[in-house]
Amino acid sequence: MKIETKARLSFMMFLEFFIWGGWFVTLGAFLPQNLQATGTQTAAAFSTQSFGAIIAPFIIGLIADKYFNAERILGVLHLFGAALMFMMFRSDNFAEFYPYIFAYMVAYMPTLALVNSVSFNQMTDPAKEFAVIRVWGTIGWIVAGVLISYFGWDSTAGLQEGLLRNTFMLSGIASAVLGVYSFTLPKTPPKIPKGEKLSVSDVLGLDALRLLKNRNFLIFFISSILICIPLAFYYQNASPFLIDVGMPNPTGKMTIGQVSEVLFMLLLPVFFTKYGIKKTLLVGMLAWVARYALFAFGDAGSGMYMLLLGIALHGICYDFFFVSGQIYTDSKAGERYKSAAQGMITLATYGVGMLIGFWVAGLVTDHFVNADQTKDWQTIWLIPSGIAAVVTLLFLVLFKEEGVAKEEVMEKVA
Repeated sequence: MKIETKARLSFMMFLEFFIWGGWFVTLGAFLPQNLQATGTQTAAAFSTQSFGAIIAPFIIGLIADKYFNAERILGVLHLFGAALMFMMFRSDNFAEFYPYIFAYMVAYMPTLALVNSVSFNQMTDPAKEFAVIRVWGTIGWIVAGVLISYFGWDSTAGLQEGLLRNTFMLSGIASAVLGVYSFTLPKTPPKIPKGEKLSVSDVLGLDALRLLKNRNFLIFFISSILICIPLAFYYQNASPFLIDVGMPNPTGKMTIGQVSEVLFMLLLPVFFTKYGIKKTLLVGMLAWVARYALFAFGDAGSGMYMLLLGIALHGICYDFFFVSGQIYTDSKAGERYKSAAQGMITLATYGVGMLIGFWVAGLVTDHFVNADQTKDWQTIWLIPSGIAAVVTLLFLVLFKEEGVAKEEVMEKVA
């Protein structure tokens, strides 16, 4: 791949995740602070990500893969997203805000697959080339978080002035830039001939359901859905929690999680090949238990180190379970069902699992309130920690160790 092409694709990835990180991280703080949203309403807003994940395969499979170039659809979706971001920026109440965020996530979630398609179409050796480009997405997410704290939008004074609203304008501008920029990207034509029929089963990866006949894979599949329940607590509550306990520059500090994600991604192949799939997945699940326990007992004073450590555990939480899970799924699916199996896991976790998780997190957040109307954060965090502990125990007892080829691990991580 030419250096110019690599630079163009890297900038695309940077903007793609800058846009998401520029508003999603602070959404949990913005909604109650600016729109007086309840925990249930906040959960409904976060759940739009799950609905977007469920609808995305139809947009990609039935439209992008058959009729239009990926880079053109990417451009249209981001321009549409920029307009929706502006409407979210202007919204004054939750009822007005919700339709816009729902439409936005339906438009945005497919772009995650589209940027990958545009990238892979230019690569001769994706196993070696993709990681160098994809890492710029993580950098984009980090830069967005640092900017929010640098501008003071998540500070005590900024919150009182309602400055978190500006995150939507920031992401909207970036979305408009990426929308226009997408039309200049290398051409990525449809993969499927127009005359070829494509079933709903093909689009959603339902052909891979036959993998559930394997007892080990069934246990992994169920565990993946269940572990997404505590995962939803982090997305929904981490930002308002850190703000409530008085952590300075909370959004900037939350980017420590993305830094650790990159670092632990490098350690994953070594750990995976040395200790096997079961121990790797268990470490990932145990990290969720520990992370929420640290949040439950940490504070912005002498317990600050507990909060920072909990944030830093993101790399183990995500890489050791979700990335390892993708590798395991890939190894079980075989050549014929690789894409279908990955689609099925994505639908189950980011679709069904997270949808349940956001609903549970909303109910818990609304229920555990102190007499002075502040949140009982210790109890709120101990609940997902307990859920993760139960899932971990069930997985430990029921899942049997099995091998995964070293070559598959190295290729997937790369």
